[in-house]
Amino acid sequence: MGVVSAVADAVVVLFSLTIAVGVPLIDAQAVLSHDAYPAQLRDLKRWYAAEFDDYLMAHPPPFFRGLLCLELAFLWPLSVATVYGVLARRRWAATTSLMVGVTTLTSLSAIFGEMLGSGKATTKLLQMYVPYAVFAVIAILRGLCSCSAPASPASSARKKRV
Repeated sequence: MGVVSAVADAVVVLFSLTIAVGVPLIDAQAVLSHDAYPAQLRDLKRWYAAEFDDYLMAHPPPFFRGLLCLELAFLWPLSVATVYGVLARRRWAATTSLMVGVTTLTSLSAIFGEMLGSGKATTKLLQMYVPYAVFAVIAILRGLCSCSAPASPASSARKKRV
C-alpha cells in the first residue's frame, strides 16, 4: 500500500504543480488583460493553441472563460496548497487533494462535453486533456483513501488527560 500511496502522491504533486504554474501564466490570459503578460507568454499561449488545435484557448467561449475564472480563483490556490501539503506531509493535504480532483474533473466534464459534442476535438487535443482527467481521479482517490498515521503513545496519553 505504501508504494501505491507514494505513486499517487507523486502524481498529485506533479499535476498540481502544472496547474499551479499553468493557470496564472497561460490560462489566465483568456480572462485577464493581455497587457499584464510579457510577449513571450502571449506567444507561448498562441503556440500551444495552434500546436494542439485548442480552439477553446484560441477563442474562449463564455462558459470556458467562466471555468478559467474558477481555476484562477479556486483551483490555483488549492493546487499550491496541495503541493505544499503533500510534500510537507500535512494531514489536511488529503482534503485539498480531494477538492482539486473534484474541481478539475467537474471542469473537464464540461470541456469534454463541448469538445466531443462539437466534433472539433482532435486526437492531439484530447491527448492533452485526458491525463488531467486521470490525475483528477487519482487526486480524488488520494483524498478519499488517505490513511491517517496511527496515533503515537504520547498523543494518546495527552488525549486521556484532557
